[in-house]
This record gives sequence, C-alpha cells and structure tokens, in this order.
Amino acid sequence: MKKLYPVVVLCASSFLLSGQSNDAGKAAPPDTGDRTRITLDVSRVNMLYTVSDKKGRFVTDLTKGDFEVFESKKPQAIIEFAAESDLPLRLAVLIDTSNSVRDRFHFQQEAATAFIDGTVRPEHDKAMIVSFDTAAELVADLTGDIGELERGIANLRPGGGTSLYDAIFFACRDKLMQDQPLYKFRRAMVILSDGEDNQSRRTRDQALEMAQKADVNIYTISTNITRIESDGDKVLRYFAEETGGQSFFPFKASDLNQDFENIANELRHQYNIFYRPEPLKVDGLYHPVDIRVKGHKELIVRARKGYYAPKL
Repeated sequence: MKKLYPVVVLCASSFLLSGQSNDAGKAAPPDTGDRTRITLDVSRVNMLYTVSDKKGRFVTDLTKGDFEVFESKKPQAIIEFAAESDLPLRLAVLIDTSNSVRDRFHFQQEAATAFIDGTVRPEHDKAMIVSFDTAAELVADLTGDIGELERGIANLRPGGGTSLYDAIFFACRDKLMQDQPLYKFRRAMVILSDGEDNQSRRTRDQALEMAQKADVNIYTISTNITRIESDGDKVLRYFAEETGGQSFFPFKASDLNQDFENIANELRHQYNIFYRPEPLKVDGLYHPVDIRVKGHKELIVRARKGYYAPKL
C-alpha cells in the first residue's frame, strides 16, 4: 500500500496565521493566549544558509554533493538544492527608539536609510519599518516603495522604554508570515538596539520561537559603545546565532554603514536546500538541524539551528 503523508506544508515551518493585527499603526498588544492557527505541509524542510571561510569570505561554488544534513543527529537525504541569491526578500527593520539610544539616533537613521536604498529592489522585494520603545509601532508596512520606507525612518523620534521582544513577535507573526509559501522568499530581520528589554509582555523565548516558525534570519546591531559586553549584547547575540544571522557590535557610529553592507552582502550569498525528514514527525516540537560541508571543517555554515514541526 502506498504510504500517505499528512497534507499539512512544512517548509521548515510554512505558517499561515489567523488573527492578524487590524491596526496600521501601533502593533496590537500581545494577548495572553496563543491565537495563531498554523497550517503547514510536513513533507519537506527548507533551509537557507551561507558558507564562509575563517576570514569571513563567502564560499559560493559548492554543490549539492558537498553538503550533509543531520536532524537530531540522524543523516537526511537532500532532495533539492540551489545556490540562491535572487529570492524575493521580505525584510523587517526594527529600530530601538528608547531613550537609551538617543545619542546615536540620527546616525542610525542615516545608516538604516542607506541600507534600505542599497538592499531593497522595488517590484521584487518588500521591507517594513518597526520602531519600539514603550510599545512596538508599525511605521511603514511591507512595501517596495523606497520613498515610503525612507520617510518612515526619517520621522522616528527617540523616547520611552524598550519592548524588543514584543516587536520581534509582532513583526514575525503579523507581517513576515503573510507571503506564502515561506520557502519562496528570504525572510530577514535587522535589529538596532541595546538589547535591554524592560517593557515586553512576550518573553525572549516566545519571540525566538515565533522567529523560528517564520523562518526569519535575525541580524542584530548593538548600540552599546562601552566596549564592555552587556546583558543586552548577549540577548542580541542569542537571537542571531539561533536563527542563522549575525550580530555586530560597532564601537563608533561610522561602523554602522559597514555592518549594514555586510548584512546586505550575506543576503545575496545564500544556499537553499530541501529535505524530507526521516522519520517524519508531527509532534509540534522543535527539531535541531545541523548542516555541514563534507571534509571541510574550516568552512563555517551559518543557518538556523532547527525548526518546529506541526502538530496534528
């Protein structure tokens, strides 16, 4: 008898959500229950990732046979492979507008604007701007209109507390998951913040879980210039490492432009693989994934560390 798989789409987590925010301005405050309804196809897992050498240079000439994939330490067969550099981008730029970033705020606006100008391709990509202090606010919705994104950044003003986790949760659940199926887009988030959350109703781990379910790579740029690692820096590093992004710690404002350029370059140098999980599980749990380059321990693979399976 032919084996039947549940008709549900997992592309490492292809999620369609109900109950999205109806407010075009302030992000709706998170409710105490989980109002997400998840529908996915579990027949395959999709992973976007980059490979670099120890000097940080991208390695772009590898083929399917160069890679091996392990899920929960069990080898998996790669069924599809591509060296993707042209997938449409869905980008969220989250900007900390709390009082703690006031000193460097103007330069951050200029650097973020230059990043949008150099990264977003109108008619192909979409980006959004979210500010967060006491609450998360949608400043510019997902759009390819560069002018609208620039105006959103220019109109930001600092003041208030910090609700980083709520901003991440909102951007992933209510916005970045909108375009389906997930595997047809690159989803990335860039966060400028000191990482010190003091206002969110969501926890750090709830924010991370939603980012993982949305297949979002998080890139973080710390606004801490003391040269002493803070608890907030550790939080920013955690989000980046767990989602396959990178964390940057510029010590002077002029370094921000280079950090943004590094992020843009990485988004253009990604590989993409699909594999069918064996054994197939629909337990709703997190499953760790490890991608390696065969025979090249010196090469660094940067990918998210796993995915959430659906639960039937």
